[in-house]
Amino acid sequence: MASYKVDITSKDSSPSRDLSVTNLSVGHGQKLALDDLYEDGTVDQVYQAKARILNNSIQEIGMGKYQIYLFCCAGFGWFADSVWPLITGLILTPVINEFKFNGPFLSLAANIGLFVGAVIWSFGCDIWGRRWSFNLTLLIAGVFGLAAGGSQNFVTLASLIATLGVGVGGNLPVDSAVFLDLVPGTHQYLLTVMSVWWCLGQLVVSLLAWPLIANFSCASSTNCTRSENMGWRYLLFILGALTLLLWGIRFFVFKLFESPRFLVGIGKDAEAVEVIRMLAEYNSKTSNLTVDQLVNAGGINPEKAHVAHNERRVLSASSSLGWDHVKALFKTRKLAFSTSLLIFLWGIIGLASTLYNSFLPFLLESRGNAYGDGSLYITYRNTFILSVIGVPGAFLAGWAVELPYIGRKGTLAISSGLTGAFLFATTTARSSNALLGWNCGYTFFSNIMYGVLYAISPEVFPAKDRGTGNGLVFSATRVFSILAPIIALYANLETATPVYISGALIIFAGFLALLLPYEPRGKASI
Repeated sequence: MASYKVDITSKDSSPSRDLSVTNLSVGHGQKLALDDLYEDGTVDQVYQAKARILNNSIQEIGMGKYQIYLFCCAGFGWFADSVWPLITGLILTPVINEFKFNGPFLSLAANIGLFVGAVIWSFGCDIWGRRWSFNLTLLIAGVFGLAAGGSQNFVTLASLIATLGVGVGGNLPVDSAVFLDLVPGTHQYLLTVMSVWWCLGQLVVSLLAWPLIANFSCASSTNCTRSENMGWRYLLFILGALTLLLWGIRFFVFKLFESPRFLVGIGKDAEAVEVIRMLAEYNSKTSNLTVDQLVNAGGINPEKAHVAHNERRVLSASSSLGWDHVKALFKTRKLAFSTSLLIFLWGIIGLASTLYNSFLPFLLESRGNAYGDGSLYITYRNTFILSVIGVPGAFLAGWAVELPYIGRKGTLAISSGLTGAFLFATTTARSSNALLGWNCGYTFFSNIMYGVLYAISPEVFPAKDRGTGNGLVFSATRVFSILAPIIALYANLETATPVYISGALIIFAGFLALLLPYEPRGKASI
């Protein structure tokens, strides 16, 4: 690895000192940036040299209050991605009673919107930057979520659910890229812990749905009128308003700095240095990183670099509307295998989980009726219990991914295997409580699985192409999620068929995870 020097000090510390990346640590116990994942030649060498300097600068600034605020604001995206996709399952029974349609069509509409959102925002954030995508996704979800509560018929509801999905679909691809771009390499594991927001979203929406749908819904589809079936509407109104509140905090209270790695990727070294300076100042540190250091690392004439800085563009000149970013993810055989395997993993897990999760409340109710306790109250009480179970899984995942010999790949493989095993176990349930118990195990380990999957993918992709990489994997899971309700249209949900399919696919994904060529544990993303 090349050696370079960056000077950063705390505002109240002694004068600045030279640091070389070849050293292991510096004063005050601060670690220098970790080695990155890639062998020389895997990614663009000029970009890699600059990204290593930026990594060192961010590592020296350390984990501070800006990253803590970012953890919360980026976590709002996880929260929204949990809440809104679950909505189609939670409101399915009362909406069918009122509008009388084939249930899987609502999930199909939602997943089409999520797919479109994943494509637009994730690919776009590598072209026009992170900030626009970060600030618009929650706004779209909140506005159309509120509007969906006023739907007069199924077509209107499905259309609005699909449109809000366009906003929701961009949250995780963009927010994971944003977080990794500004957090020190030694704290990348927090991206796995970020799934706690996903679990909190499950908890909040289940807590709201329990009293609202249980107490303000028609008992059956016979003579089910709007006035007697307001529970699902109240739920959409509340969640829409909550999403707009989270967007307001993002937009008016928190200022997102543009990704410095994105900026150097499009030749704006001076702006990247300014972001590092503002980041250091926010954390009560100072940075002596200069434009010349980045220019020299890239082997660029300083005068040409100054001209490039003054030529502001709306789109990245190197993007070719995103195609170059796609090609960069398949540059070498190892990187191409990694990208392809991640796309496949996301696809089959997306199919399995959507097939099961989208219809879980329906399954709980129908199985509960078979056991004599299928009321809406019991159904949504059980859904709330499952949501509580998932919260500790996020913290366990954050601990497990840093374990030697296990890391991200091992944690993903183990949690996937156990998730599938618990799915198979649900078919043995002979009582409602037994079914709930097996589902608790499924929920716990599936939250670990998703927490690791959501983190390992953006960690592996280079920052200048990270949005595109996230777009590829999220698009894959959304495409297969669209297939799930189509399968449900022709499958008998009163049998264990969807469970067997889901369990087998997730266990298979666990084996595939062990084949991933890159292990991000102990490495810094660039």
